Amino acid sequence: MTRADRGHLPLLESEAVHVLREVAAQFERPALLFSGGKDSVVVTWLARKAFAPGPVPFPLLHIDTGHNFPETLTFRDRFVAQMGCTLVVRKVQDSIDLGRV
Repeated sequence: MTRADRGHLPLLESEAVHVLREVAAQFERPALLFSGGKDSVVVTWLARKAFAPGPVPFPLLHIDTGHNFPETLTFRDRFVAQMGCTLVVRKVQDSIDLGRV
């Protein structure tokens, strides 16, 4: 597939990489929300590309609702390890138990 065959995708990828780099440069403690779904996977790949050959400079943040399939959590953990990213998990139930929600 040639660059012309991909149409507007190279431009969109370039813009996404730019945004990720700007966020990392301008904010003190950014994080990338990660649900384990297709959108999160794509943005994580873009982040890896944006900061290669170094690591992604911010963690992936998963908000665990307690309603995930076990396979989703297994995939999440395996994918995050494969990407070499840091994962932060916060549980909705913990906030409920503390009276914050």
